[in-house]
Amino acid sequence: MKMQNLLEFNTLLQVSGMTPGRAVAIIPVVLGLVSVIIGWFTVARSPRRIGYGRLGAMASFAIGLVGIILSGMHLLRTAGSSIGTGSGRLGAFVALVLGLVGIVLSGLVLVRLRKNATGDGKEKF
Repeated sequence: MKMQNLLEFNTLLQVSGMTPGRAVAIIPVVLGLVSVIIGWFTVARSPRRIGYGRLGAMASFAIGLVGIILSGMHLLRTAGSSIGTGSGRLGAFVALVLGLVGIVLSGLVLVRLRKNATGDGKEKF
């Protein structure tokens, strides 16, 4: 192999298919996506409608938190690698963002439920 070929960027990104790092990164991505979907459906529900708003928000929060923890562990485990080498780092970053979005959506639901429970939006202590 020529020395010029070693310096090209494309030779580093020749990993294709499902690698073990990518397979491990799929789990937190799925958890983050489920958290976003549950949070979105809970936010989309009408605030006056009686239902499982608090339960959906807590489920979205818990699933998003687990996704963030798993993606953080994966990022720590693959600290020396770079994106595109089959280690699953990009999937872990995506899972981190999806988990954060799920947690933010669950927080919006809980704030909205608290405002509706107190009446006119003013907090009572």
